[in-house]
Amino acid sequence: MLVEGPARSPRVIDRRAIELSDAHVPTSRQPYHAVRDARPGQAAKLERRLRGLVERVTKRSLGALLDEYRRQGRPVRQVALVVGSLIDPARIGNDHIRAHALEGQLFRTALEGAARAARLRCTTLVERSLYAVTDLGGACGGPWRADEKAATLAAWLALRVS
Repeated sequence: MLVEGPARSPRVIDRRAIELSDAHVPTSRQPYHAVRDARPGQAAKLERRLRGLVERVTKRSLGALLDEYRRQGRPVRQVALVVGSLIDPARIGNDHIRAHALEGQLFRTALEGAARAARLRCTTLVERSLYAVTDLGGACGGPWRADEKAATLAAWLALRVS
């Protein structure tokens, strides 16, 4: 979500998703599932390769979006991320659930790193800590999904902090 305007009356200007994985490398969508299923002795090498790929794709995707906004005369001042959890994956006993937690952690840290590389402050908020957002995104049309409401609220809160 791109939000602008005064903190008391923000407007959603744009909404879109950025790529965090490489469409040509299907295992990059769920890298820790691939690592979990790797042959013994191959897991560490596969993890390094997929982590690096996710980090590069995320940095490139965020950079392209920021460049586009800059060309439109809408330079971004900061980034707000909404995540499902900040739990330490090592605390999760179930291998499959731990893989999901590791993926969430990887995508979050890749986005945080990409924001830092772009010299932007990055705020990370846990979704369940956010409150319902009314109709801030009404101008965007279409269904107003929960993840979009959360992203909008996070952007609004980031505007208030700046």
